[in-house]
Amino acid sequence: MGIAQIIATVLAGAVTVVAVALAVRAVLTITAVIRQGQPAPERFTGKGTRTKTMLTETLGHTRMLKWSAIGAAHWFVMVSFMILFLLVVEAYFEVVDPEGGLPIVGHWLVYGFVTEWIGILGLIGILYLVFVRQRNIRQKRSRFLGSTMWQAYFVEAVIIGVLICGFLIRGFKVANDTFEYPGWATPLSHAVGSILPAAADGPTWVALVKLFISMGWLITIALNPTMGVAWHRFLAFFNIFFKRDPEKPAGSGLGALRPMMSEGKPLDFEEADPEKDQFGVAQVEQFSWKGLLDFSTCTECGRCQSQCPAWNTAKPLSPKLLVLSLRDHAYAKAPYLLAGGGKDLTGEEKATEEQLAGVDVLALAEAERPLIGGVDENGVIDPDVLWSCTTCGACVEQCPVDIEHVDHIVDMRRYQVLIESSFPSEAGVMLRNLENKGNPWGAPQNTREDWTKGLDFEVPRVGEVEDFEYLFWVGCAGAFEDRAKKTTRAVAKLLHEAGVNYAILGEGETCTGDPARRIGNEFVFQMLAQQNVETLQEANVKKIVATCPHCFNTLGNEYEQLGLKVEVVHHTQLLAHLVATGKLTPVQPIDGDVTYHDPCYLGRHNRVFDAPREVLGEATANLIEMPRNQERSFCCGAGGARMWMEEKIGKRINVERTEEALATGAKTIAVGCPFCYTMIGDGVTGKGEQDNVEVVDVATVLLRSMKQEV
Repeated sequence: MGIAQIIATVLAGAVTVVAVALAVRAVLTITAVIRQGQPAPERFTGKGTRTKTMLTETLGHTRMLKWSAIGAAHWFVMVSFMILFLLVVEAYFEVVDPEGGLPIVGHWLVYGFVTEWIGILGLIGILYLVFVRQRNIRQKRSRFLGSTMWQAYFVEAVIIGVLICGFLIRGFKVANDTFEYPGWATPLSHAVGSILPAAADGPTWVALVKLFISMGWLITIALNPTMGVAWHRFLAFFNIFFKRDPEKPAGSGLGALRPMMSEGKPLDFEEADPEKDQFGVAQVEQFSWKGLLDFSTCTECGRCQSQCPAWNTAKPLSPKLLVLSLRDHAYAKAPYLLAGGGKDLTGEEKATEEQLAGVDVLALAEAERPLIGGVDENGVIDPDVLWSCTTCGACVEQCPVDIEHVDHIVDMRRYQVLIESSFPSEAGVMLRNLENKGNPWGAPQNTREDWTKGLDFEVPRVGEVEDFEYLFWVGCAGAFEDRAKKTTRAVAKLLHEAGVNYAILGEGETCTGDPARRIGNEFVFQMLAQQNVETLQEANVKKIVATCPHCFNTLGNEYEQLGLKVEVVHHTQLLAHLVATGKLTPVQPIDGDVTYHDPCYLGRHNRVFDAPREVLGEATANLIEMPRNQERSFCCGAGGARMWMEEKIGKRINVERTEEALATGAKTIAVGCPFCYTMIGDGVTGKGEQDNVEVVDVATVLLRSMKQEV
């Protein structure tokens, strides 16, 4: 060992000891912060399924590959990070001996071949990602807006630096004639070696630089435990493993909402006490530990932001920035929490003065910030951010590390509504109507069956008929809203034409509670849901067909939390089946092209994409797709109880979607949801195109293609 090797070895050892010590401290800090969250015992079930899903989403890159070239580039970068870790280990041997290499496998040809090509593809991948970032940040509404850019640039530079050092080390070995792999297996290394001079100590010094870069990266992220762009490399595996529903690889926070939890158990409203039980989330430590893991894992990639309808229409909500705000708040507040600080459910401080005596003043100040509050209150999350969400699920759908934005937003809404009674005033009318009238419009219950008037056949009612296959769940919109009534009548005609054995509840039906739950009023939801569950059980209902995706989702996914297990289909699914089996036969396609708008709660939340398109097949209509369709469909703006709230900030979401539909040139915009029917219909009217373009439900399109009047 020469002088160069001795010096390099000492320096490499010293920087490694410092880096590892700081990294251990950072891991302990992150773990301690996450452990401040509430219990979530359900996250430990189905370990086999969880492991399979985690490996599929990470190694298979199923989320990232939805972004095609970006996903492929990121996969190579990820694999290069994992495999070329061996080359970092190898650098320690090269520091000691410039001719050295990794023991055992370091001399295998397959090792040299694989690491060479992974390095080449990883270098191409990271350069492409750098190009994409630079191109994207120049856009007006960049998905990187608000991300901590120096951290991203630092990580990208480190990856490039480490990969270049790897090829320089090999190049010097080629120049020194100490490289053991042939040119066909390691072409770039040989190309680099052909232009480098022979230098006996070259591999040692470059290996030292490589270790300085690698350990410098480790030291930097250790000093910045909130550096998600780096820490997600380790935390993503755990976050995906502990996702809410491991059997739903498409999205962890889609479909049913997570019930209100207190101490890791669903809240029982019959025995709940606000002074003893947690009602929603009022403090960051009241999120579950999985929520705090979510915040820590965020990569700041902005895919959620790029797909969010609120963000795309100049609302203050960015799912990414919301998560980053909660993350930064949690870590800034952590010294106070770890010292034993915190407020109990009555607002009293739990820690003694002695416990808090050594806590940094900044952490104490952070602890006093309200979770929800405006600028004048120094709140962590602005109320306009909280109430801009439509719960469309686009953020969760796109997140590559399975962050559950929607659940966290609704948990914060729950506290605001149930404890603070703080929510948009116009939504109060809707909630009162639900409590007093059983529907958000406040219509008299005895008018629920008015839509049946004028039909040339009798609509069967539960109680009047004993045996029926499907309960036709009409829904509040389908019973009371004029446009939605057209859909209800069209579906009834089609079911009658096809000879489907069905019945309706009529006045026995009440709101499923979806708008109450999405706005955060879990109490009203539970009241309505329990009433409906009892009604459905008494009627011995086995199958339900619903025209509203919100009812479809609530009945099929959320009533299971109350003990109801029943098969629920959307009317487009049943109609597609009836067409496929020849019970309904389109005769002639309707005039003009048709474009279809995917409702969020039918498509993204429940993966029903094909059935509506099957109904709108060649025999029914000439379908033209909008640019944003299926899992990337753009929200109409009515979800999350936004149907009953004024849209005062930015561009109206329904106008944005309507403009996209009109741009296709289609004469008919087909929908599969009464909320979408209203929002897109209003958008068409607002654009002055009501005489040229018609908005109708998929069922109406099918009925017209059968040469019947609606």
